[in-house]
Amino acid sequence: MVKTLLKSVREYKRASLITPVFMVLEVVCECLIPLMMSKMLAGNAPMGQILKYGGIMLLLACLSLTCGILGGRFAAIASCGFAKNLRKDLFYAVQGFSFKDVDKFSTSSLVTRLTTDVTNVQNSYQMCLRIVIRVPLTFIFSVVMSLSINWKLALVFVLILPFLATVLFTLMRKVMPFFRRIFKKYDALNNSVQENVGGIRVVKSFVREDYETQKFDRAASEVRNDFTRAEKMLALTSPTMMLAMYLSSMLITFIGARMIVSTGSWVDNAIVGPLVPSQLSAVITYGVQMLSSMMMLSMIVVMLTMSLESARRITEVLKQKSDLVSPENGLTEVKDGSIRFENVNFKYSERAEKYALSNIDLEIKSGETVGILGGTGSSKTSLIQLIPRLYDATDGAVYVGGENVKNYELDTLRKEVSVVLQKNVLFSGTIKENLRWGNPEATDDELERVCKLAQAHEFVSAFPDGYDTYIEQGGTNVSGGQKQRLCIARALLRKPKILILDDSTSAVDTKTDALIRKAFKEEIPDTTKIIIAQRVASVEHADKILVMEGGRIAAMGTHAELMQTSAIYRETYEMQTKKNAEEGGENE
Repeated sequence: MVKTLLKSVREYKRASLITPVFMVLEVVCECLIPLMMSKMLAGNAPMGQILKYGGIMLLLACLSLTCGILGGRFAAIASCGFAKNLRKDLFYAVQGFSFKDVDKFSTSSLVTRLTTDVTNVQNSYQMCLRIVIRVPLTFIFSVVMSLSINWKLALVFVLILPFLATVLFTLMRKVMPFFRRIFKKYDALNNSVQENVGGIRVVKSFVREDYETQKFDRAASEVRNDFTRAEKMLALTSPTMMLAMYLSSMLITFIGARMIVSTGSWVDNAIVGPLVPSQLSAVITYGVQMLSSMMMLSMIVVMLTMSLESARRITEVLKQKSDLVSPENGLTEVKDGSIRFENVNFKYSERAEKYALSNIDLEIKSGETVGILGGTGSSKTSLIQLIPRLYDATDGAVYVGGENVKNYELDTLRKEVSVVLQKNVLFSGTIKENLRWGNPEATDDELERVCKLAQAHEFVSAFPDGYDTYIEQGGTNVSGGQKQRLCIARALLRKPKILILDDSTSAVDTKTDALIRKAFKEEIPDTTKIIIAQRVASVEHADKILVMEGGRIAAMGTHAELMQTSAIYRETYEMQTKKNAEEGGENE
């Protein structure tokens, strides 16, 4: 886990290595100051000696301050840079995920890992560069210096260490399960916010603000409750450390006083021995430094306990390898738009009991127009997602241009298979910028051409800024039908060999739908077109129509053939025709 995370340090290695150097110098200076003080106050020191060691102490204090400032500066540079690279690596990893991988982690969980988890790891990294280096060094130097002054007094600190270590280790073990639960509840909290903000129009139209508020309150309360339990346990670290500090100070003061007023008896000389006040002062100072370092250690334990779970979650994403990868020496050219399914079965998860698609055998010639009809849940979308390898078939094979889709470079295949998905997405930016997702080098004339094909040019030209009109986040300032037509235009700009419309004209009127289909037939006759639709009118002129039911192809043929052979198709057609006739009569 640590090795995986440290790969994100990269160009900030220098700052990460310099920080501990300054921290070491700072600790050395701090630990030398009490020693200089003991020498300065030793016996009846002359003024010259006092000034000499006083000057050295002042110099050490200034040097310690300078090293502390520089250590803090480089630690900030290193930790912020590390966090930047970590977020970038996480985002790049997510970009390489297949739909299956995204389904595994969920959007809200990935957002939490990119924000809260990275922040926790960043804070821990900064603490590790500064305090984790500082604490053991301060402790070791303080112990060594204490032993050099009077080893018998220093034993007090050594004896109290096992007690502190036991307390810290026990607390860490008790608290970790709480933090594991907390981050899962963070995911649920983010999911609640995401759903609410994304569906705010639905929430307000159904007057469900109170329900959503209560749902958010429950999620927030669960996070608070687990955090409270964890913090209650971690709160024990501070009083435990203070108890150890005061107890050891009392023991040292008591024993040190006996040493100073030693009678010189053989018992006192054997047990405590002689001691001067300046040495006692130095030992107490070193004791405070030792126990302060243990206090810092307790803070590190708290931070590391939180960040260990965050680090595990981040590593989980970084180590996730997509099963949809380009083969070595993959094909870089798609010959034509022909498609073939050979005995294809597909399910979204290996643990799933039922196949989403079963026994699919299908052949589509290049340039054909194929319509797909079926009820909700009949796996129409699942079928077309196998063509550009958004998912891989569980059994069987899918061929495009006469080659197995697994033999192509992914970029090559997906550039030749344009999919306008069910959920139309436009990004923040101008209409031109959104359209050029299809082809960054497209000219204004090409943009107009595809918009005319998608019946979008007319309404775009009506905007005051035309093609420079700014699209708000999620395309909220255009209608559903306008959004669909812009997405179709964007797909056409790629000049693909295969164009798939997944119910992408559902929000446009029948007349506009017919004009789009007519433009496709006249302007892009060589492109294979697959149209998923709910309206029979959208596909009745197709060269071939598939009727899907329960993940299988229930019937296949032209409109005329299916009217004779498929009861499902015939009933759907008659129902829609009757409905249209009734609506027409009402309008008259």
